[in-house]
Amino acid sequence: MFRTALRNVLAHKARLLMTVLAVMLGVAFVSGTLVFTSTISEALRDSALKGYAGVDVAIQPDSSQTGPGARPSLDRKLLDKAAEVPGAESASGTVTGFTAIADKNGKLIGHGFSTRGGNYYPGADGKDPRYPMRDGSAPHGAGQIALDSRTADEAGYEVGDTVRISVDGPVRKTTLTGIFTTDDGAVTAGGSLALFDNATAQKLFTGPGRYSEIHVRAAPGTSQAALLSEIEKVLPAKGADAATGKKLAEDDAEQTEKSMDSVKTGLLGFAGIALFVGVFLIANTFTMLVAQRTKELALMRAVGASRRQVTRSVLIEAVVVGAVASVTGLAIGVGIGAGMRALMSGTGAIVPDGPLVVSVSTVLTALLVGVGVTVLAAWLPGRRAAKVPPVAAMNSVHATATTKSLVVRNTVGALFAGVGVAAVLVATGMEDGKAVMGLGAMLLLIGVFVLTPLLSRPLIVLAGPALRAFGIAGTIARQNAVRNPRRTAATASALMVGLTLITGLTVIGNSVQKGVDKMARDSLKADYVVSMVGMTPLSPEVEKKLSSLDEVTASSALRSSAARIGGKTTYLTGVNGAAFGELTRLDFSSGSLDGLAGGKAIVDSGTAKEKGWKVGSRLPVMFEDGKKETLTVSGVYEGNEMIRQVLVDNSVLGTHQKHVSDLQVMVKTKGGATEATKDKLIDALGKNPAISVQDQDDVSEGISQSVNLLLNMLYALLAMAVIVAVLGVVNTLAMSVFERSQEIGMLRAIGLDRSGVKRMVRLESLVISLFGGVLGIGLGVFFGWAAGELISASLATYELVVPWGRMGVFFALAAVVGMLAAVWPARRAAKLNMLVAIKAE
Repeated sequence: MFRTALRNVLAHKARLLMTVLAVMLGVAFVSGTLVFTSTISEALRDSALKGYAGVDVAIQPDSSQTGPGARPSLDRKLLDKAAEVPGAESASGTVTGFTAIADKNGKLIGHGFSTRGGNYYPGADGKDPRYPMRDGSAPHGAGQIALDSRTADEAGYEVGDTVRISVDGPVRKTTLTGIFTTDDGAVTAGGSLALFDNATAQKLFTGPGRYSEIHVRAAPGTSQAALLSEIEKVLPAKGADAATGKKLAEDDAEQTEKSMDSVKTGLLGFAGIALFVGVFLIANTFTMLVAQRTKELALMRAVGASRRQVTRSVLIEAVVVGAVASVTGLAIGVGIGAGMRALMSGTGAIVPDGPLVVSVSTVLTALLVGVGVTVLAAWLPGRRAAKVPPVAAMNSVHATATTKSLVVRNTVGALFAGVGVAAVLVATGMEDGKAVMGLGAMLLLIGVFVLTPLLSRPLIVLAGPALRAFGIAGTIARQNAVRNPRRTAATASALMVGLTLITGLTVIGNSVQKGVDKMARDSLKADYVVSMVGMTPLSPEVEKKLSSLDEVTASSALRSSAARIGGKTTYLTGVNGAAFGELTRLDFSSGSLDGLAGGKAIVDSGTAKEKGWKVGSRLPVMFEDGKKETLTVSGVYEGNEMIRQVLVDNSVLGTHQKHVSDLQVMVKTKGGATEATKDKLIDALGKNPAISVQDQDDVSEGISQSVNLLLNMLYALLAMAVIVAVLGVVNTLAMSVFERSQEIGMLRAIGLDRSGVKRMVRLESLVISLFGGVLGIGLGVFFGWAAGELISASLATYELVVPWGRMGVFFALAAVVGMLAAVWPARRAAKLNMLVAIKAE
């Protein structure tokens, strides 16, 4: 039986080719994802290890001290104590913060990704071993910097050049005194690093005499654990923690693994969709192969083969096909993994250098997935093969599906679909109905798939009048499409799954875009919103500079600060109470914005309901500096994604902040938003490449670009499922042409020319594809509407948008799929020799 199975595989190479391709694509996606995530994880892990290569113990601010109140800083006194503990060879302080660097054309280097500044901390020899100078010397004084070699070379900077930088808004002109080399993973991955002398870096980022971290190197013969034990003795009671370099590197590696897990899960989800669609194709192929070999299987049964042996022979074929596809898919997947890393680097993302990682687990997973999916899909056809009675060898046609089996199938399908629809509808009314909706969607998809044979006949019949316009070829195409509804259903279902997901995502994406855009326009009266790249805090000088312009009629800086109210940490948002009403449009359920000053505050309705606050409520607040004050609620407003929680006047908040900084600045100007006014604002801020000046149209366009980018990424990932669906249509038509060789020969003999045969096959393919398209688009719109009902609970301005233009494109795509899939089968059918075909069995 094993030899027979192998011979069948070799005898039907062309028929199994599409199945191999489908499995291969799915395996390539899976292995490519695993290679990509393993490569990035390994590179980030190596980068973390390099970052702590010269660090035996690191002292860091206590991460648990995030609430209000004074937090002990890492100062010079602690640095000196750490350097003097037994077993310490040396100690150095590090300072880091955001630093945007402009190239010679005034454009931002690095697009805001890992644009950092730091301190040059020289040792006894006057050099910082972390940053060996390639050219020039270390910076000294506020007007000097050094740049990493990659950034300097990319921008064309040389020692002595003037470099424009920005730390918190204002543009600073500095002189480049040195160019250094570094193995910092963020820099090698495309980030930038500017170094200042120690005093300047502290002034810019942490405050005089303070450090972001203190790194201690152990003396020869002292372990990291022993040094840590000594360091812990000199730490303040609270406000600082210490850990070994090894522990920090391991924590970074663990964090990297967690961050990549979500990426891996998402990509594997799309690979699973492609493989799920491939299951239809595989099952269809083996079902048709079994049907074509009815006589052969019956003869095997007649000469003594048991049912188990027949099933085993079909499964052996599946194992061979799956193994070939898996090995090929793994090879392609390695290339996909390398390509994804290169693509990610090209978008400006931080991707450290490192070797391509193809682990043993990746190889085993690829083989298990490919072979497993193929065998699973072939199991049911294998069981059908075992049920072929020996007497079937005397008849050319085996028994078709009984009425009873069709009734059972339709009943089960209707039950699944009904329960699925009910679950989805119930989930739309729940506060957190994601799980119920996901289950309902799955049941509905299964139900529709099971019912597809029943649905195919009436829907395809509706296309009859259009097909009759193509003459006899159109009539025969319609009859062929409904002749074997199960095969038509399986073929159309593969395309249906892909289009359901694409359509649903499109409806959700466009609706969210519309809702966020509406929220921005409805809640903002400001003409411009000014912010830094990556939401880096702005210096208060930016708001002062803008408010001093003649064009500006009102402005407000938005600030954030942690406070403790009722024993719980709550974030306060500071605004210019006098001007805020001219810049925003808030709906108040009680109270008003008037008089937002002094000890007054307004809160969003969600927070008010949760805390039990109302107009007149007195809130005992402990600010970040530890001082206490009582605020009175003067208004309750409807919050949104842009403005929410507790708002107080900046005059109140600023007095309790050690380092005053703004998240963004809202500006209203004379005559509204114009290009001329926008240019004046940009000029006033020194044409800072790190500062964004956006009007409402810019905000809307930014939302559109973000949504479209996300949708395009999802389309690219789902394209794999559509490609597999196309292969399914090609395979079905090719097998259909083979089965109907005698029929096609007869049609040719009675006058149907070659062009008519081609037209017949193309129209059959077109009908099947459009049938899948109708089901997919219909289900996608339904799922998009249902998911939107859940989203609307958190986004009040959410509005269902059905982009009919794109729906038309998707329907046209289904038609194109059908036409392209029919090219090869149609040519093959047209080339059949009519006399040979008539004799075919």
